[in-house]
Amino acid sequence: MLLHRLTRRLTKSLFWFRGFFFACVVLPIHRLFRIPLTNLHLFARRIPFIERREYSQNGEDGIISTIFAMIGITNKYYVEFGVEDGIECNTRYLFKHKRWKGLLMDGGHDNPELNLHKEFITAENIESLFTAYNVPKECDLLSIDIDGNDYWVWKAITHYSPRVVIVEYNACIPYEPPVMVPYDPAFAWDKTDYYGASLSALVSLAQAKGYTLVGTDPNGVNAFFVRDDCVTGKFHVQNPRRIYRPAAFKGKPGNRHPKDTLGRPWITVGRS
Repeated sequence: MLLHRLTRRLTKSLFWFRGFFFACVVLPIHRLFRIPLTNLHLFARRIPFIERREYSQNGEDGIISTIFAMIGITNKYYVEFGVEDGIECNTRYLFKHKRWKGLLMDGGHDNPELNLHKEFITAENIESLFTAYNVPKECDLLSIDIDGNDYWVWKAITHYSPRVVIVEYNACIPYEPPVMVPYDPAFAWDKTDYYGASLSALVSLAQAKGYTLVGTDPNGVNAFFVRDDCVTGKFHVQNPRRIYRPAAFKGKPGNRHPKDTLGRPWITVGRS
C-alpha cells in the first residue's frame, strides 16, 4: 500500500515537472524564435502543483496557459459548463490567479461567488443563455463538458466565436468513424462508453466552424481547438489522427468506461 502511494506520488511529480520544464524552457524558446508548437500534451500540468483538490483534472491548466502564451489574451472572459460545483474545472485557475472573469453553468449547482448558475444545457437554450448572461461574442475561452450532447451544443452555438474551445471527446472509441450519440435534450450519461462524440466527429464540426485541433490532454479527455485566424505561425497543424490519444483516465493507460451493453445507436456526421 505504501509502495503504491509512493509510486503514484512520484508519477504525479514527474508529470508536473515535465510540464514545468516545457512551460519554462521550451515555450520561451518557441516564442522567442517564433517556432510553431506541436505536441501540446507535453505542456500538461496542474497549476499550482501543491493545491491538489482544485483546478483541472488532466493537466489542462498547463495546456491552456501554453495556448494563450502563443496567441495572446483579449478580454480574459471564459464560459464553461458542466463544472459541477466549479472548484475543479478548466477555468478555476484563470479565475483565482489570473483575474479572468466569466460564466459557469451546471445542471445541479449554483454559486454566486463563482458566477456559477444552475442551468440545464441543451442545444435549444444555449445561445439564449449566452444572451441572458451577457457573454461577449468573442470570448477568449469556451469549455464544454456535459457528458453527452457536447457535439450538438457546440454545433448550436452559431452567433458566438470564442478564440479557444475545449470539448470533451469520447476516447473510449477510436478516432474514426466520425460518430456521436443521437441528440436527446434529456440525455443522461450512465457511466458507460456511450456518450459524446468521437474526436473525428468534433474535428469535422470544428473545421466547418473555422477551428483547428491543436492538441488533446494526456489522458484522452479533452480536445483543444483554436480559431483558424489565431493558428497561423503559432501551432504546427498536424493530422488529427496523430493528436488523438486513447482513454487513460486518471492517468492509467487503458483505463476506460465500461462498454455499453444495450446496443444503442450512433449517428455518423452528415447523416443527422
